[in-house]
Amino acid sequence: MDKIGADPEKAVKTIIDRLGGNPCPIQVAIGAESDFKGIVDLMTMKAYFYDGGPHEIADIKEIPEELKEKYKQIFNKLQFEAGVHRVQRVPKTETQGRVHTSTVTVAILKERNETEVKINPDEIRIDTFRSSGAGGQHVNTTNSAIRITHLKTGIVVSCQDGRSQHDNKDKALKVLRSRLYNYYESKASKEFSEKRSKQVGTGMRSEKIRTYNFPQNRVTDHRINYSYKNIEKVMQGDFEPF
Repeated sequence: MDKIGADPEKAVKTIIDRLGGNPCPIQVAIGAESDFKGIVDLMTMKAYFYDGGPHEIADIKEIPEELKEKYKQIFNKLQFEAGVHRVQRVPKTETQGRVHTSTVTVAILKERNETEVKINPDEIRIDTFRSSGAGGQHVNTTNSAIRITHLKTGIVVSCQDGRSQHDNKDKALKVLRSRLYNYYESKASKEFSEKRSKQVGTGMRSEKIRTYNFPQNRVTDHRINYSYKNIEKVMQGDFEPF
């Protein structure tokens, strides 16, 4: 992993991209004053867990593209990794033997699909009324204007500038479809953001879900108050103890 370089954001992004991030977006935020090597080791462990076991990934660029197909159904496997992970270790550059603490916040989210708007005839009410605008000599004598109410959302669209009731209905449906798209996109975006916020919290160390303590050869899952004394095994992607 040292071959990636010294840029933590670039390294983590490379790891995520090469693991096929799109089917299941993984958002990673590195805590302030975190030990970069510890974070890269943590992400290497996630890569092992992601693919079911250790592999030669000293250079992340060597991961073949075809492996990405194996990662499309990993949401159920990784969703419990969301939260704050804490790494405690003595860096090689530490001359006083002091333990350094690093944190990384991980969010595991299902990919947002493009909003597809389908208007169910049972979910709309169409009213007709006499037009008061331009449109010919019959606009004020026939019910050519259209008002469509989307019963589920309460969105109302009116159109009366067409030459006929048919034209107005087509235009109104197009406007309604556009407004419904914006409505559902906004709703999905809000739910996506709320889910992410719920997963990562504030990123404070007190909200940690797991601690990887290298000096003590211990991995602690704070959610179940359980510690496992074989950190190397866990770092190779073996989460069976948990």
